[in-house]
Amino acid sequence: METTLRLQKYLSQSWICSRRKAEEYIAAWLIKVNGQIATIGMSINPEIDKVEMLDSAVKQQNELVYYKLNKPRWIVTTCAQHDEQNIVDIMDVKERVFPIWRLDKETTGLILMTNDWRLANFLMHPKYEHEKEYIVETFWSIDDKALDSMRKWLFILWSYTKEAKIERISSWKFSIVITEWRNRQIRRMVEKVGSRVKKLKRIRIENIELWNLDFGQYRHLSRPELKTLFDKLWIKKDS
Repeated sequence: METTLRLQKYLSQSWICSRRKAEEYIAAWLIKVNGQIATIGMSINPEIDKVEMLDSAVKQQNELVYYKLNKPRWIVTTCAQHDEQNIVDIMDVKERVFPIWRLDKETTGLILMTNDWRLANFLMHPKYEHEKEYIVETFWSIDDKALDSMRKWLFILWSYTKEAKIERISSWKFSIVITEWRNRQIRRMVEKVGSRVKKLKRIRIENIELWNLDFGQYRHLSRPELKTLFDKLWIKKDS
């Protein structure tokens, strides 16, 4: 079943701008959806539709910043203010940033935080199949047949997964690289082959690696990291 959101709510939940400011941008014809000027009241499917902000609106945004953060367990990857501690609460930065991709509460590791909505939309667009790498530890040993099944495809959430790259680390631990994003995808894949995830940690998104950041630590992406990232993205976009 498809999930739709009002456009101004999507812009607000993505931490791009407030809902009131989103309505101003839409009313001023500064937002496009799938290449067409957006209108007040329209709804979108965030997993399918492409949302763009025109240059005159972009200029009103803060200076663009890019952070990488090591998310601890039990932190919610959202900007919404609920009772639970969220990803923004553990950062002490002046900019209004939001996460690119989410991790469930039990999963740790790399999160990219930014106020660059264009990078976020491009990285999360399923068309470009951006790589995300994880270390998976299971409760008991997992055999080669199970790993082979996960490498090829598995039927979860009403469709088959795309091929994954998997390297064994030990009898109960392996690395996996996926190019799609589904809710609790890796946990579901492991359960599908008869095992269960004990620990799950994301260590890479495209060329950006977690390295030695401790839980809760974050830092700006370096110039070389950003250059390589944007070079990779533009190559994919033009191919």
